[in-house]
Amino acid sequence: MTASEIAPPVAATWPTPLAVRWLRLDEFRSYAGLTVEIAEGPVVLTGPNGAGKTNLLEALSFLSPGRGLRQAKLGEVARWQGSGAWAVAAHLQTAEGLREVGTGLVPAGDGDGRERRAVRIDGAAASGAAELAAVSGLLWLTPAMDRLFIEAPSGRRRFLDRLVFGLDPEHARRVSGYEKAMRERSRLLKEGRADPAWLAVIEDRMAKSGTAIASARRHVAARLSAVSTASEDPFPKAGISVAGLLEEWLDDAPEAMVEARFRARLGDSRARDAQAGGALEGPHRADLAVRHWASGAPAEQCSTGEQKALLIAIVLANAKLQAAERGAVPILLLDEIAAHLDADRRASLFDRVIELGAQAWITGTDPDLFGELRHRAQFFAIGEGQISEAVAA
Repeated sequence: MTASEIAPPVAATWPTPLAVRWLRLDEFRSYAGLTVEIAEGPVVLTGPNGAGKTNLLEALSFLSPGRGLRQAKLGEVARWQGSGAWAVAAHLQTAEGLREVGTGLVPAGDGDGRERRAVRIDGAAASGAAELAAVSGLLWLTPAMDRLFIEAPSGRRRFLDRLVFGLDPEHARRVSGYEKAMRERSRLLKEGRADPAWLAVIEDRMAKSGTAIASARRHVAARLSAVSTASEDPFPKAGISVAGLLEEWLDDAPEAMVEARFRARLGDSRARDAQAGGALEGPHRADLAVRHWASGAPAEQCSTGEQKALLIAIVLANAKLQAAERGAVPILLLDEIAAHLDADRRASLFDRVIELGAQAWITGTDPDLFGELRHRAQFFAIGEGQISEAVAA
């Protein structure tokens, strides 16, 4: 990939910040019901531990594809002793104007007899949560992600895919389609009902979507690396790449050849995959690789503080790239981030959020940590499932 292919584009006009302007929660975690109007800029949520700050961010995270920032099952986010159903609805300011989005749990006893997630966009039912990627854009950092670089690759893949969603909304459909086909193939192999013709159809879907997934991840990683290493932000520059079989093949061959090669590999590995209980090769085995650009050290070998700073650098690079390519700055959900940064980096992060124009939702227990955002953000106090606008610290 040449430098011209990965150089960040220049936005022709100032990008529109995505922003939640109105939010309603029903039966979600600690919130029986909540309705609040929001300004365009940053939002600071303060309150004691357990007050519901992260629950509110999690609700917002469901306005995008996936299982939210906690990776919770649908039934787990319903309010305890509530009806079992939950809903999140919002009015989103976008480059196309105000959009109405909503999602929630339809209990198993309602409709077709199975628990499912419903999504509505501008009053119409969507085919699935993947459609949200074309309307909203959200990125988040949580304390649980502090171990992202040293834990299992699955978390890094989810993080990478969310970065890709914001730049390529169709990626969400590809991932969903690939995972569905992979589960179907695994089930057929496990049950021994391996009709070669039907397996070939499923493997063709896996080959097409899997190669497209690998290509999109690889392309976005290269572009993010270019933006990060050219950045003047006071956070470490991050070298970003993707390690995986298909990514390796794409280094030397066009997508059509990689797709054919992956299709043949799936056909040849049926017996092995049946014994293993699932496909042993594919984009579901890839991993995000990050290096501290200045030192060359892999992220997993950096200090805890530098790992946190690298994550922030990647999120900021992605926000800049989304602003340039899609003309919209994503919403940032930054849970307890201020407490884990020194004063200089904390101030620098807040300055970058303001410069981007991002609606960043930032939580913390100590209002004094947000002094740099005084008069530049909307402050709310959270407590016992309630929210109230507060005076800036």
